[in-house]
Amino acid sequence: MNAAILDQDLMQPQDAEKLVVELGGRLRAGQIIPYVGPGLAALSAPAIPLTPEDLAAFFGTKVALPRRAKGNAWASAQHIESFKHRATVTALMAEAFAPPVPPTALHVFLASLPLPLIVDAWYDNAFRTVLESRGDWGEIQGATRAGVGEDRWYRFYDAKGGEAGRAAADGWKTVLYKPHGGVQPAKNFLISDADYVEVLTEIDIQTPIPDVVKNRRAERSFLFLGCRFHDQMLRTYARQISKRSAAPHYAVVDPAQLTVNERRFFASEGIVPIALPLERVSDLLIAG
Repeated sequence: MNAAILDQDLMQPQDAEKLVVELGGRLRAGQIIPYVGPGLAALSAPAIPLTPEDLAAFFGTKVALPRRAKGNAWASAQHIESFKHRATVTALMAEAFAPPVPPTALHVFLASLPLPLIVDAWYDNAFRTVLESRGDWGEIQGATRAGVGEDRWYRFYDAKGGEAGRAAADGWKTVLYKPHGGVQPAKNFLISDADYVEVLTEIDIQTPIPDVVKNRRAERSFLFLGCRFHDQMLRTYARQISKRSAAPHYAVVDPAQLTVNERRFFASEGIVPIALPLERVSDLLIAG
């Protein structure tokens, strides 16, 4: 399918709601992987940046940014790293995401399921908060290779937040995968242009993606919740994380916000857009 999805191609609301109920059943059966963006955290109105643009604005309140970096989180972080220090970037990210994110009902619901994999594409701590009551899960976070002698693309953490070995992940009932890193438990952040240049040079051959993620996505579809794909880097990550899984995939969208590139991305990747408010989708998924 090469043509971009048009508004008239979107499902009618009643059909979209029926589909969401069906997807809820597939979630409970472990057949669908939730891929969660900051739009889900936004439902609880936390005091953290909730878009890359918000994050760029936060950086701008802390450091004078050149015009080329304003509005771009990755360029802003790169400027700070280049003219100050990597430690400054890490400290600012930790400050930005220090406020706790009250988990939404959908966070709680997803954490209650024996899902093999949850992808969380933002830096907040909401999923760790709701998963902490379980002992059968672990977390994998993308990590910068900027450290001296650093040769790893990601790090593993057990349910208590202690660093774990690669072999432990195979035994976790649920893997929480945070490809961009997270504020807890160890302040790992992929954020600067340099961070992503390294990853994107190899992501096409899948090296930066953990084997357990590759194994658990096989024969499963993805459900994108609270995600935007208006930036090429965000599209690239979603494409490569969902690679060699089972299309069709599904994305909850606001048609009024969709860019031409997002529409083309959905069409090319076999992603079915669901034009319903995320709050309504949350209610339908939980109700089953």
